[in-house]
Amino acid sequence: MKYNVLLLGSGGREHALAWKISRSPMLGNFYALPGNPGINALATGIEGSVGDFDLIVRTVVEKEIDLVVCGPEDPLVGGLKDFLMSSDSLRKEVLFAGPGRDGARLEGSKDFAKEFMARHGIPTAAYRTFTSDRKGEAMEFLRSLRPPYVIKADGLAAGKGVIISPSLQEAEAALDSIFGGRFGSAGAKVVIEEYLNGVEVSYFILTDGQRWLLLPEAKDYKRIGDGDKGPNTGGMGSVSPVPFCDGEFTRKVVDRIIEPTVRGLRSEGMDYRGFIFFGLMNCGGDPYVIEYNVRMGDPETESVMPRIGSDLLAHLAAAARGDLSGERLEILRQSAVTCIVVSGGYPDKYAKGYPISGLDRMEPLIVFSAGTSVKDGKTVTSGGRVLAVTALGENLQEARDSVYSKIDNIRFEGAFHRSDIAQDMINWPGRK
Repeated sequence: MKYNVLLLGSGGREHALAWKISRSPMLGNFYALPGNPGINALATGIEGSVGDFDLIVRTVVEKEIDLVVCGPEDPLVGGLKDFLMSSDSLRKEVLFAGPGRDGARLEGSKDFAKEFMARHGIPTAAYRTFTSDRKGEAMEFLRSLRPPYVIKADGLAAGKGVIISPSLQEAEAALDSIFGGRFGSAGAKVVIEEYLNGVEVSYFILTDGQRWLLLPEAKDYKRIGDGDKGPNTGGMGSVSPVPFCDGEFTRKVVDRIIEPTVRGLRSEGMDYRGFIFFGLMNCGGDPYVIEYNVRMGDPETESVMPRIGSDLLAHLAAAARGDLSGERLEILRQSAVTCIVVSGGYPDKYAKGYPISGLDRMEPLIVFSAGTSVKDGKTVTSGGRVLAVTALGENLQEARDSVYSKIDNIRFEGAFHRSDIAQDMINWPGRK
């Protein structure tokens, strides 16, 4: 069967998904809403917003879409799947790769996620949740903890809702700012939790609600500067595989986290069909959940997709149908390294509209568009994270060398990238 596919989103994550989907022999017509210059070289772009649910329904009907793949979290948390499936306009059964509003609460509410983990015995940091009318209690709880202090806005805050403060004074100021409207309605509740000391890693599954496929794991690099210095960003790079994610560690992740999560969703009546992202902390060889996401991560997707050897579209369609029983996901032995090229000034204020050169000198590397647009026939910058440069190699060192041998070919006013992506994993203790 051929599937007409609608991909929702416009970032590097969506370009990586589009790149992989476009290689499927099962692909019929391919559309992206709104897409970006890189995505729209693979799919027909449709102008509009992923928040315009009526437009999405009209597109599904007019383009005779068989499968909708949602990249970003906002539409999922906002109930897009429920809206689409309840529409009277649909002329046929439509598959949707992503959770409904109920399952999307895993990402949409950090308090819900923590309570879910507690109910199902999933290891995570100790925590308490507070509303603004209990600010005094929140301050007291902060004072009972040891630094550093972790404070999270409960709702979606564009990836900026987590504050780690090294001192009590800074933590109290952060709490004041969140309750004062720093993150809008997302900060109506805050979660304060103990700090977990370890190394972060991301695991991903695609589930049909009962069965699941384990995708390649990845590690991302959040801070702007080399050596993980400076402010947090949406991600400056990623690597896959991760050296410490050996068989023993992965078995712990499966047994203690993935299986209980899928069972828990099912036991609570949530028909979850789509990706689950497990943001984990490796604390001395034991995994703890930092957060759930109900979609793939960015920039991790840009390293994960090139390592999948099997047909992603077939897997997505099977998951959306509710039957992954016949699917086997193939993971390539090669390593992937991704480095993000960002606009000068990012993650603070930055200018847009600068022409980008050098994209024609990047082969055989893969360049994913993240924050680009077309103006007067030229590709220009349109976001903070502009491009994701990915290379495959026989090992992380080879992939890293490939990335850095070519990345300076990309030029635009103020272009910046980290120079140390993957180096810590190449030097990881005990790595063969």
